[in-house]
Order: sequence, then structure tokens, then C-alpha cells
Amino acid sequence: MTVQGVYRYLAQERVHFGKPAAEAVLEEADLRGAARVYAVSGNTLTNKTDVVSTVVDALGDRHVGTFWHTEEHTPRASVIALIGELRNAAPDLIVTIGGGTAIDTVKVALVGLAEGVREPGDLEPFYIRVGDGGVLNVPPVKSPPVRQILVPTTLSGADFSAIGASVDETTKIKHLYTGREICGDAVILDPAVTMHTPEWLWLSTGMRAVDHAVESLCSKAPQPFTDATAIHALGMFARSLRATKSDPQNLDARLESQMAVWLASAGLGRVPWGASHGIGHQLGAVANVPHGYCTCVMLPSVLAWNLRVNERQQETVARALERPDMSAADAVRELITDLGLPSRLRDAGVTREQFRTIAEGSVSNVFVSQNPRKIETPDQILEILELAW
Repeated sequence: MTVQGVYRYLAQERVHFGKPAAEAVLEEADLRGAARVYAVSGNTLTNKTDVVSTVVDALGDRHVGTFWHTEEHTPRASVIALIGELRNAAPDLIVTIGGGTAIDTVKVALVGLAEGVREPGDLEPFYIRVGDGGVLNVPPVKSPPVRQILVPTTLSGADFSAIGASVDETTKIKHLYTGREICGDAVILDPAVTMHTPEWLWLSTGMRAVDHAVESLCSKAPQPFTDATAIHALGMFARSLRATKSDPQNLDARLESQMAVWLASAGLGRVPWGASHGIGHQLGAVANVPHGYCTCVMLPSVLAWNLRVNERQQETVARALERPDMSAADAVRELITDLGLPSRLRDAGVTREQFRTIAEGSVSNVFVSQNPRKIETPDQILEILELAW
């Protein structure tokens, strides 16, 4: 039977790599004729480093404000706060500087701006849902009034995606949102701005990007293009993450990891991922586990649980990680250990008492619904959690 499928490219114009962030931001502003540039980042980068101030100073009079009140896991309240600030500032360009938290906050805020959202509950109609038979219901979203460009400081991969996540504080469930133009219109990969990123965050978000590549390769509907980029990305990560662990000042290794993220994210939103990402969303929402740690404690166990349905794909993962004599689960676990990261739920602060809440919240997750080995009940998720305990 002839293979059929569709690969959708992002609404993303350019990727700058190895160029100083402030220089690239100015180039982007000039290309667009932007006169009102608004910056979004986090507290630490804004108030305790010169990363944001260097960009803001370069912009001069074009800078019209900075929002630094982003919060981990992107609660709806922080999204609504940003929407209000953006309405008041009326920028013609947003520059987002930071990791997945800042980037997701802007993505979901752009959905809100496009759709006239003013209260947390107004976001309700716009998140992706899993319907009967596992069919995804993706609400249409209008074009936002402004685009963002991105200066990532972690390896989360949010910079190469048109999907944003936000937690409903009432239900403790993390929802996904999408819109063609909520992604970064340009991405600026400058390893120098990552020097302030804590080692645990840099390395663990690197594992998050490894997860992007692994779940693309192990997808129930893989594509040759994303297979190729994922395989190359895994080899780059196996080298560069270990090199950065050995020498945190190695800018070449940092840039290699950043470019590996670019490759690893080619499947993000284009091929179905699985339970490592899906359960990870609920670990963050329920137990406040950082995104990167979610991968570290879940990916090996999800691979082991899925092995019966995608063994050949997992062999490709092990070879790409330069461990052809290991299982994919063991090859991933070895990398996690080499980086000094937690590999068990108990080491990431998750308690057994939280398992049921995590499992019940995960069943309706988009990625869990697409897992290669079908997941239909919370009890199946409990099996995976026990493997990861």
C-alpha cells in the first residue's frame, strides 16, 4: 500500500544561529519595520542577568515594555495578565527571551488576543480536546494581531512549535493550544545567552528535546523526514550534552545542542507522540515536576512499556544514541545518569499518593491518546508510573 501523509511546515521565516542575540533582534525589527517592540521573559533573566537588558538597550526607543511575571507550567492567570499588558502596550512585535515557560505564555496569550479573551474561563473553548474514538478536536484560532520572535535560553523545543500549554489552576490539568501564527516567526540561537541557565535546567531540557526525537521515531505514524532529523539530533545530543556536562563553558557544544533541538522538533505537532510527553504534562500540573525532569523519569519506562509494538523503531533510537547493544530504554537511562539527572519518580518529588490523580488526568491528554501502544484506562497509566517509581 502506498504511504500517505502530510507534513505541515511552521509559519516560521528564519533561524539565526551563532549570532549575538541583540544583533539578531535588531535585524529582525528592522526587517519588519517594527517601531514598538515588547519583551517577555522571566524574573531571573530580567532582574538578575544582563540577557534581557542587553536586548532592550539595543532596541532603544523601540522598546515599549517588559513582562517578566511568567510562571512555571504557565497557569492561566499569568496568561491573562500578559494579555492585559499587551493590549495596553499595543506592540507591533514581541521578543520572547527564555525557556518554555516564557514561550508558552506568549503562545497562549496570542490565542487569547486573537479571540478576545479577558478572563481565565474565556480560554476554555480553545484548547485541543480528544473526542470519541481518539479523534482530535482542534479549535480554529484567528490570526493574532502581533507575532513573536524567540531567543531561547533552554533546550525545551518550544521555539520550534506552534503548540502552547497552560494549566487550568482549578482542575490541575494542562491543556494544549495551537494556532498557525502563535509560534515564533524567527528563532535566534545564541549560545552565549544560555550561560546563565542553571546546569540542571539546561541538561534536563536537553533530555526533553531528546524525548521529542525519540517519540517522533517511535510514533505510531512516523514520517521519513522527521525520522531523518530525529536520528541526526540524537547523535548530536549524545555528544553535546555530555560535553556540556564536562565543560559548561563550551559554547560550541551548547550551540550543537541548540541546533539539535531544531532537528529534534521537526516532528512536534506533525507526527503523533506518546505517553512520555502526555503523562509528563500531568506530572507538572499535579506534582510540579519541571518539564525536563518529566522526561527523565518517564521516557525510559514508556519505552519499556511500548516495546512490544515498536521494537524495530526503538532499535533505531539505540543506534542513534551510539548504543546499538542496548535497549532504547537503557540507552536513554544511561544518558540521563551520565548527566546527573533524576531517573525515578521518587527522585523528582512525586509521591505514590499522587499516582491516581496523575493517571486520571492523563487519560484525556492528546499525546496519551496517540501513544503507540493503545492506552484506554487510568490503570494502564498506573502500570507505567509503577515502572518509573
